[in-house]
Amino acid sequence: MKNLAKWLTLVLIVLTTPARAALDIVITEGVDAARPIAVVPFVWQGQGPAPASISDVVTSDLSRSGTFKTLDVRALPQSTISSVNGFTAQNWASVEAEALVVGTVKPYGADQYLVSFELIDLVKAQLQAGKGPQNNNELLLESRETVISANQFRQYSHRISDIVYEKLTGIRGAFLTRIAYVVVKQGQKAPYHLMIADYDGYNEQMLLRSPEPLMSPTWSPDGRRLAYVSFENRKAEIFVQDIYSQTRTLVSTFDGINGAPAFSPDGKKLAVTLSKDGQPEIYVVDIATKANRRITEHYAIDTEPSWFPDGKSILFTSERGGKPQLYRVNLDTNKVSRMTFEGEWNLGGSITPDGRSMIFVNRTNGKFHIARMDLATRFMQVLSSTQLDESPSVAPNGTMVIYGTTHQGKQVLAAVSMDGRFKARLPVGQGEVKSPAWSPFL
Repeated sequence: MKNLAKWLTLVLIVLTTPARAALDIVITEGVDAARPIAVVPFVWQGQGPAPASISDVVTSDLSRSGTFKTLDVRALPQSTISSVNGFTAQNWASVEAEALVVGTVKPYGADQYLVSFELIDLVKAQLQAGKGPQNNNELLLESRETVISANQFRQYSHRISDIVYEKLTGIRGAFLTRIAYVVVKQGQKAPYHLMIADYDGYNEQMLLRSPEPLMSPTWSPDGRRLAYVSFENRKAEIFVQDIYSQTRTLVSTFDGINGAPAFSPDGKKLAVTLSKDGQPEIYVVDIATKANRRITEHYAIDTEPSWFPDGKSILFTSERGGKPQLYRVNLDTNKVSRMTFEGEWNLGGSITPDGRSMIFVNRTNGKFHIARMDLATRFMQVLSSTQLDESPSVAPNGTMVIYGTTHQGKQVLAAVSMDGRFKARLPVGQGEVKSPAWSPFL
């Protein structure tokens, strides 16, 4: 019972981390294995100082992706190039990078700017270097120009990063995504804050402030709503809130536990944990009608549901085998099958967007780490090397996982690539942050 009590605390109270408006991402491992890429400052073609630095955002995005390593601009042979027309292949012959991002920004009417960027193939350029005159346009991997307003610079910078990432990897970029989390600032009258921000911590926005705990935010598939647990009425209740209109809908307010909401792939239902009939079990609740259907029925505790991408099964945590492990229940047959066996505990699982892997918290030798299991081979790989790792949330392109951990006695957020090679720490300021949740594509 002592272990069970500790596990329930783990399930209900997620490891916290401090927060501020912009996360200071510190890359800790994996730089040497990343693919080198060059980004030069976009050339400002207007009067006075440039309104924003697009190249700084693109550089940060690509560096934080776990896939690319951006080169020091001071070591590049051409740092003021604005297009492929000014590109000289011979100058780049010794630069170890596979691509170059260049661009321009110029005024385009009142509060409007024309942003142009190009992605140049350095590998092809180096192969052609020394062969005499060539058509530089053959080196272009991508070329775009867009008119934006003054307040769209950061957003469009992320869009450029998305385009570059997808062009070079074949995988959709996830830089135009957001994260949700709960900030706790003790000593305030309403210390619990439900927050959302860009994936890198900018444009932080408070959705709700409460004197009682807020927990377990999760995104709807369209990225417009958050479901979460609130104790503001002195009991656990599940709400769904529109992040644009701020409209809230009370979805579940039964006696006992109302917890761990997870949107179905079509966004019409929530998988939740309810104890209204006795033991905590998995239910599916229709958001519009509030009708609920009991999915599991066992004397053990069943909790932390998450959906398989096809919407036909639900993954959940249960101690029906004696210790917390991950199970799968088929919604048509109610057949339950155990998914994990390695280690002491496995909990807090979710399926990657491609349906091929499962991300979860694994406890081995008393240490909690983030792990990935291939669903076809059942091979399990421990991804994180920190301790007390919890609350994993997968990026919508399936390349990164954000989670909670501790560093030098402080609670922080961390990120790890899906292969475990790239790791980053996201230290933040005052307060505590619970339950990071990565949004879908926006």
